[in-house]
Amino acid sequence: MQLQLSNIGKKYNREWIFRGISYSFDSPGAYAILGNNGSGKSTLLQILSSRVIQSEGEMVFRFKREIVAAEEMFRYFAMAAPYLELIEEFTLEEVLDFHTKLKPLLPGIGQVKFIEILNLKGVLHKQIRYYSSGMKQRVKLALAILSDVPVVLLDEPCSNLDRQGMDWYRQLIERNMTDRLIIVCSNHQKEEISFCTHELVVNDYK
Repeated sequence: MQLQLSNIGKKYNREWIFRGISYSFDSPGAYAILGNNGSGKSTLLQILSSRVIQSEGEMVFRFKREIVAAEEMFRYFAMAAPYLELIEEFTLEEVLDFHTKLKPLLPGIGQVKFIEILNLKGVLHKQIRYYSSGMKQRVKLALAILSDVPVVLLDEPCSNLDRQGMDWYRQLIERNMTDRLIIVCSNHQKEEISFCTHELVVNDYK
């Protein structure tokens, strides 16, 4: 699969966040979108997910060489980001049940295995609102990375994770990145992008 950008630009209130990004994300591959705070890297990731529309330029997504319409792209993506919240009134069991009705998990990953990977069996029936920020981040990451989709988008995946959580994240992504397109937004944190082999620096497109 391929996500191809041609002269992509985005502006808010007549001010350009970035302009002229022409780049190709090809699968399988792991890409890091890098930039300082406020550089627009999260905005670019949201454009890639079709959550935000670019102000200029064209984005084309091909799956098995066929062009996928923008309104259908969500079927091929799973995403974890600080601004995407879990339903806090749900228990972990209910969150997982709701999520898998929309996007199934990878082959061999059922509910039992999912909970085992999270290591949160003791809070399976507790509402998400009572989870710590680190526990919530683990759930977000596991839902995205373990979904059976060809493209995984992660925005600052180590947010709210301690050292143990960062090690857990790195092992999870490295074990489940084969034959997929992984795109990670980061503020140059090595823990988040150590497995990435390609870099796109948004600051270069001001």
